[in-house]
Amino acid sequence: MTDETLTGTPPPVRQWPATDLAGTDFDPVLTELMNEGPVTRIQLPNGEGWAWLVTRYDDVRMVTNDPRFGREAVMDKQVTRLAPHFIPDRGAVGFLDPPDHTRLRRSVAAAFTAKGVERVRERSRAMLEELVDELLQDGPPADLTGAVLSPFPIAVICELMGVPAADRHSMHDWTQLILSSAHGKEVSERAKREMSAYFTDLIGHGAHSPEGSVCALLSEAVDRDEITLVEAVGLAVLLQIGGEAVTNNSGQMFYLLLTRPELMERLRSDREIRPRAIDELLRYIPHRNAVGLSRIALEDVEIRGVRIRAGDAVYNSYLSANRDPEVFPDPDTIDVERSPNPHVAFGFGPHYCPGGMLARLESELLVDVLLDQVPGLKLAVPPEEVPFRKGALIRGPESLPVTW
Repeated sequence: MTDETLTGTPPPVRQWPATDLAGTDFDPVLTELMNEGPVTRIQLPNGEGWAWLVTRYDDVRMVTNDPRFGREAVMDKQVTRLAPHFIPDRGAVGFLDPPDHTRLRRSVAAAFTAKGVERVRERSRAMLEELVDELLQDGPPADLTGAVLSPFPIAVICELMGVPAADRHSMHDWTQLILSSAHGKEVSERAKREMSAYFTDLIGHGAHSPEGSVCALLSEAVDRDEITLVEAVGLAVLLQIGGEAVTNNSGQMFYLLLTRPELMERLRSDREIRPRAIDELLRYIPHRNAVGLSRIALEDVEIRGVRIRAGDAVYNSYLSANRDPEVFPDPDTIDVERSPNPHVAFGFGPHYCPGGMLARLESELLVDVLLDQVPGLKLAVPPEEVPFRKGALIRGPESLPVTW
């Protein structure tokens, strides 16, 4: 990519260091980029060159759903990227385009439908109530992250995946290493290989997985020659990692509630408003650092008067789309009455997060059980003393000290 490929005067290339941010502060660099224009250029800490960034809601939805922008072409390019280990694996579902992407997602679709998610609701609530009972028995003060917000999503996604309870700790350790850039590329890549080897064995022996679980569905699809074992393992790794990201999202959600006692009290007293409030919190939470995976323009495309050439890398910011004032009036305010609320917290288009419905279920259960069963829940330290994760791609509190 060179400036000679552009028409007109290109916007300057902005360095985006994606430093660790405290609390739920919105990224100041992203704020500047949003103000500079709907289409800007960025350079991230790793990889090579620069990439386009689109920040407006309509443009983000267009790029994510337009076949003129592809993920698979990223394989053949050195693209500027956030993490040193975010190097595409050929055949991984995150870097496939339709129809292959559609084929892979179809193999596990049944587990993530409303019916599939409801299949684990009762068991999920029971596991959550058990964790909360232990929290209450141990008494305050406590770390809400360590006691509930971390083990709960791990248990739920492992239940859905068909991972035995005895292996949950290993899954958690691997996921934390994969989702962190703090340990270096080699450590993250080794964790990914170890998780892949685990799922290769589990899917290869599909009869050992509970009926209807993701691993059982993948095993069946491999047996029918609809997908390869390598494809099945890549999808399983992606789903497992994504499922545990709820830990950090729910950590931010409860940090927001605990630092806004009047909002927490309203949700405690008005159950009817909770689903809408959860959607608004999902819109508002800056759940990640910088941006995720890029796309490549497969032909020349014009966005808001800016010519993006074939071969150029393009990033979307779902965070900025969720703060677009043309779609969300007063976007920096948490408004639990907001309606409609067409946020893109789970993405958009073919790569829409398959676990979105599951994540929403977990958020609803957490709010219901913790607000109803732990009256008086509040922070045990000043908000500024809550430690947030360092070097994590998905933002969230490392611990959440609470009392009641």
